[in-house]
Amino acid sequence: MKKPFILFGFMMNVVGHLSAGLWRHPDDQATRYTDINYWISLARLLDDAGFDALFLADALGQLDVYQQLPDAALRGAAQMPVNDPLLLVSALAAATRHLGFGITVSTTYEQPYLLARKFTTLDHLSNGRVAWNIVTSMLDSAARNLGMTQQIPHDERYARAQEFVDVTCKLWEGSWEADAVTRDKLAGIYSNPQKVHAIGHHGRYYQVPDAHLSEPSPQRTPVLFQAGTSARGSLFAAVNAEVVFMAGLTPQAIRTDINTLRQLAAEQGRDPASLRFIAAVTVVTGADDRDAQARYQAFQQYISQDAALALFSAWTGVDWSAFDLDRPLEYIETEACRSALASLTRIDSGRQWTLREAADTIGIGGLHPTLVGGPQAIADQLEQFAEEAGVDGFNIGYAISPGSFEDFVRYVVPVLKARGRMAERPAHPLTLRERLFGAGQRHLPADHPASHFRRPS
Repeated sequence: MKKPFILFGFMMNVVGHLSAGLWRHPDDQATRYTDINYWISLARLLDDAGFDALFLADALGQLDVYQQLPDAALRGAAQMPVNDPLLLVSALAAATRHLGFGITVSTTYEQPYLLARKFTTLDHLSNGRVAWNIVTSMLDSAARNLGMTQQIPHDERYARAQEFVDVTCKLWEGSWEADAVTRDKLAGIYSNPQKVHAIGHHGRYYQVPDAHLSEPSPQRTPVLFQAGTSARGSLFAAVNAEVVFMAGLTPQAIRTDINTLRQLAAEQGRDPASLRFIAAVTVVTGADDRDAQARYQAFQQYISQDAALALFSAWTGVDWSAFDLDRPLEYIETEACRSALASLTRIDSGRQWTLREAADTIGIGGLHPTLVGGPQAIADQLEQFAEEAGVDGFNIGYAISPGSFEDFVRYVVPVLKARGRMAERPAHPLTLRERLFGAGQRHLPADHPASHFRRPS
């Protein structure tokens, strides 16, 4: 029996997410990103096709590392302009029945007391279909505009993030007892004050003495996603993540990182087999292999090198405008996303990349693999990739929107269903955690560190 893949749609509340310049393609509709009907149609497409969730990335600053200006990103719509992903979700949850929503929110620029309420609210409104993709943010422009003079150093961001997660999980797991809400109209008691507890958190970065503002939601704690693969990010993921979003251009590199993460999780007292791993891929498909290749070649005509380099500079913290395009890439330590450059230098050691090749690769799908082929070929490639990398599923990115998703649903999904790679649609909607880990598993498992914040029954 083949195991069904976890399938997420990978997007951002922008015109151009990962495929630099492809918004200019005549069939791309991403310029409608400010129209809620655009998002509702996409969410319904994924929901009806059997996708598990829509994964929404985010960034909080302008992309101004390249040429020390935001101009290239603005011209090329490279993740600028960008809108808030959190505000989409209640509308999309109302328009769908099964689809989950992974929402990226930074620990560096939020307050745990406020964010806990936002996620509890969305978990209520979606009937338990939300996840939090925990990030620490990497852009200096975000720091400048959000009360800091410069970005917090990489490892300190993760130290703050750990305390942030601890606070939110104390609020979600330990503040309200399971039977605190009685809704007793005759007695005039909605909540029993004796069963609502102040968390009394006094830490290095946060002071949160009181109780959670919101009553418990279906999942209490949203499903916890994380994507760090630096040394500090890997430890953070091993402690906190239920689903880890893996970056890497080769399945072998991803498998190495997964083995490290499972070992680290075991060292933290967690069941290493309980973690789920997904890899991002962009799929270009069509009626057959020739059709898919023709589409891919057509897409390449719209790649913007400047937009690609604006993305790469923001991800790596290096202004690549100062480098020759044909210079071999070398690893440079920065306070930005260390795994982005490592994926082309340290991790993919079997290939010597140039800056020009990096820009061409980023042009369609960013720093993730791009799979091209007809329905059977794509299904074969996904199965082979999953086997070699050891991932449980995929974050499906796009070249054009919604066309890439429509093509995937039309051509590839039927093949995956026939091969047993799509989960059966449950008779009744499940929470996202149940969908990912099994019916009845609504809450964090007992071996997750945050479960220790629960009060005994």
